[in-house]
Amino acid sequence: MELFTLLEKGIWFGFAALGFAILFNVPQRTLFIIWIIAALGGLTKLILIQLNVEITIATFAGASLIGILSVYAAHTKHAPPLVFSIPAVIPMVPGIFAYRMMLGLMKLSSTAATSDTYSISLAETVSYGLKTLFILMALAVGVAVPMLISRKETIKKVKHTAEN
Repeated sequence: MELFTLLEKGIWFGFAALGFAILFNVPQRTLFIIWIIAALGGLTKLILIQLNVEITIATFAGASLIGILSVYAAHTKHAPPLVFSIPAVIPMVPGIFAYRMMLGLMKLSSTAATSDTYSISLAETVSYGLKTLFILMALAVGVAVPMLISRKETIKKVKHTAEN
């Protein structure tokens, strides 16, 4: 993939994240940072895919970068890390694999399927479903782990106000 095409896709990752950030009504002071974080996370994923890294690992790396940058942005912009990470990671959701899985499920439910086409459709549908599942897990873990590691207080220090 050419450099210009790669940069263009990174820019569109940022704009997609901006759309979700505006939809979620985040503070205006965070919008540019969200755009940058989403573009960098998306570019990380795309570059790793171009280097023949498996899509799940590439997605995990992009989501981890988003998580790390969100923690840093949260400290500089005085907002929760989720304000930065959630809109930035949504453009990386594997919509095409989920769509193909749904098409496969509809094809499997048709009565016109023969034995040979049924087994091929079943294998493709399961493959797309598992790929979707693992990519979504990579997104969740990649964003959550940097936030969990960077917490400075433990649950032991949280005071409870409930009556005993």
